[in-house]
Amino acid sequence: MEAPAPPPLHPAIAPLFFLLGKWRGQGEGGFPTINSFAYAEELLFSHSGKPVIAYNQKTWKLDSGEPMHAESGYWRPKADGSIEVVIAQSTGLVEVQKGSYDAENKIVMLQSELVGNASKVKEITRAFKVVNDELSYVVQMATSIISLQPHLKALLRKV
Repeated sequence: MEAPAPPPLHPAIAPLFFLLGKWRGQGEGGFPTINSFAYAEELLFSHSGKPVIAYNQKTWKLDSGEPMHAESGYWRPKADGSIEVVIAQSTGLVEVQKGSYDAENKIVMLQSELVGNASKVKEITRAFKVVNDELSYVVQMATSIISLQPHLKALLRKV
């Protein structure tokens, strides 16, 4: 039995076509309350023909391949350039993000509206950019005692 043909792209997600596909690369993280670390990562942006993009992310240790973190969710771009994102992390933390996208410059900016089930994390921002088929991002975080500052950054290539 043959795999079904991919569904047609919904017009609502067409402006974010540049994100679709599988991306792999490496990143690094840190925060004042933890030791710095490096990781390998895979991101998958996919669609089912509906006006939403499915988001799946996983990371692992560079040296051992041991799993580190995973999260998944949905990205809902709007025609006015705004976007709503929901993310569930493997740690139990959930995020509701709102922001904007610039399809021409291939940029997505997100700001947390809600960080749930997190005793310490109060705010998360995410900035994504694609340049020359490379996806880079920066995640910033604030806790109850530390103001918003960089937590993660990575550079991924489409595979």
